[in-house]
Amino acid sequence: MYQAIVFLPLLGFLIVGLFGNSLGAKASEYITSGFLVISAVLSWVAFFSVGFGEGEVFTVPVLRWIQSGGLDANWALRIDTLTVVMLVVVNTVSALVHIYSIGYMHHDPNRPRFFAYLSLFTFAMLMLVTSDNLVQMFFGWEGVGLASYLLIGFWYKKPSANAAAIKAFVVNRVGDFGFALGIFGVFVLFGSVNLGTIFANAATFIPAEGAEHGAAVLNFLGYSLDKHSAMTIVCLLLFMGAMGKSAQVPLHTWLPDAMEGPTPVSALIHAATMVTAGVFMLARLSPLFELSHSALTVVTFIGAFTAFFAATVGLVQNDIKRVIAYSTCSQLGYMFVALGVGAYGAAIFHLFTHAFFKALLFLGSGSVIHAVSDEQDMRKMGGLRKLIPKTYWMMVIGTLALTGVGIPVTVIGTAGFFSKDAIIESAFAGHNSVAGLAFILLVIAACFTSFYSWRLIFMTFHGKPRASHEVMHHVHESPPVMLVPLFILAVGALFAGVIFHDAFIGEGYAEFWKASLFTLPNNHILHDIHELPLWVELSPFIAMLIGFALAWKFYIRSPEMPVNLAAQHRGLYAFLLNKWYFDELYDFLFVRPAKRVGHFLWKTGDGAIIDGLGPDGISARVVDVTNRVVKLQTGYLYHYAFAMLIGVAALVTWMML
Repeated sequence: MYQAIVFLPLLGFLIVGLFGNSLGAKASEYITSGFLVISAVLSWVAFFSVGFGEGEVFTVPVLRWIQSGGLDANWALRIDTLTVVMLVVVNTVSALVHIYSIGYMHHDPNRPRFFAYLSLFTFAMLMLVTSDNLVQMFFGWEGVGLASYLLIGFWYKKPSANAAAIKAFVVNRVGDFGFALGIFGVFVLFGSVNLGTIFANAATFIPAEGAEHGAAVLNFLGYSLDKHSAMTIVCLLLFMGAMGKSAQVPLHTWLPDAMEGPTPVSALIHAATMVTAGVFMLARLSPLFELSHSALTVVTFIGAFTAFFAATVGLVQNDIKRVIAYSTCSQLGYMFVALGVGAYGAAIFHLFTHAFFKALLFLGSGSVIHAVSDEQDMRKMGGLRKLIPKTYWMMVIGTLALTGVGIPVTVIGTAGFFSKDAIIESAFAGHNSVAGLAFILLVIAACFTSFYSWRLIFMTFHGKPRASHEVMHHVHESPPVMLVPLFILAVGALFAGVIFHDAFIGEGYAEFWKASLFTLPNNHILHDIHELPLWVELSPFIAMLIGFALAWKFYIRSPEMPVNLAAQHRGLYAFLLNKWYFDELYDFLFVRPAKRVGHFLWKTGDGAIIDGLGPDGISARVVDVTNRVVKLQTGYLYHYAFAMLIGVAALVTWMML
């Protein structure tokens, strides 16, 4: 069963990738989508049998892979609760995206290529989440990066799509460099890349507190590091990879630009797969991160800052997809805060619920774009509520889940109400030095999230139409093939929290997660969040209400207020609209110097030196000399007779002397 779950998407990619043009677009769509639906159904079977069954961790061998010296990495599927949760998330969202794409990409001439890329992307992510060793994880990690490059740049005739694909690829390579170094470090420290061996040795790797520092175990950048320092450096390098993949500051700049790809790609990348890879990796390697509280503190701070930063930028964005993209960036920050304070179950719970409501929002925005003739600027929308009512209510459900609407201290609420509130409460109960700051930033981010989410709803669906009469005349509801995936995701957005709350972070925590997350007996954080002051439990709810009230005041009651406010605070508005000028800063610090170096190496190094003095220079001198020698060969007999006489005269003169 597990081989089928993982390799059916690969089979779909190979069939359609090789024979798609011969099979035709319809057959390509049905083959890839059919395989993904089968994988999704089997994933749910695995989820209930492993998560709610009695079995422990087990592996499914696939083949012998790398054996070189001390490096032994076989290709095997590691199956535990964390794996099956990710299988459900990846395959469910991917299957729905495949089905939705049949309608959304209906007019695109390159549909076989698009569906092949989608299946390749899904397979790479499945390889990542089922990996039994770090080399296999890195293979899936890079495969996801490759497939995302192909999908973001799918419309390769658009220069902006090409630029976005390259940007995503390059920024992720920066993070992946750190991830690779982290894997090397783990191999040096533990002598293995197999997760079972690493976890077995992690418990006794660092001596008890108070013990004397031991001998150096790792040399890094000229420094000799003992076990404590080495583990911190290795964890930070691994986290660097997660920062790139999961778009955490400062490696977040690729995420909004990835909106250049088709909308189903945005849903797949931003909801369920690529961006959650970093969160999954930290949760999987939680036994290592628990050995370095310094690394966990950094994770907490970066997550909290990213959640706040992305929420501030989302306040003023006008592209409907970019608003949701910055929301994704912010919600990933929440997940990393939970990882940083040790609430691993809460982090994966939010990853699980976020996949449903964020995929719903992205596919819903695609339905809106489809209805208004490919327009993405919310300032040119408005008044769509009665024209596309089904899409409207699906977007409202996604917004209710994202903003965490629910009744505090009860079990009545949307998916985000349970998972996001648990993270905010975990930050308050956390014990590292930045947990208090993280709590404050997350509550503020929750207020901002509510504001920009309802701003999107009000600007898009309410008020007077701001589009042209021609566009409004052609507004139409999406076909069933696009709406049915929205309905299924809406069920998850509404009920995934209340159904799975006890298993992920409640009383059934230990029985559900078993040994797949770190140190269950010693992890007090999930116990502590049930004994918090009432004001802490109410704070996300109050923040959500404030954000909703402000959005209603700004965009329903007094639509002129945001315009006046932006005019009064031009500097702040420009600062947020330009995303804190991160792109401009990177352009100044890295892009322009790199271009100048490249131009110098091209013109001076390659052109003047290598070509000028090297092969081209030598050949030019040979041609010059031969051209001069050729002039001696005139073809006239008297020239040759004259040259012979001069030669005879010179010879006679020499003999006489």
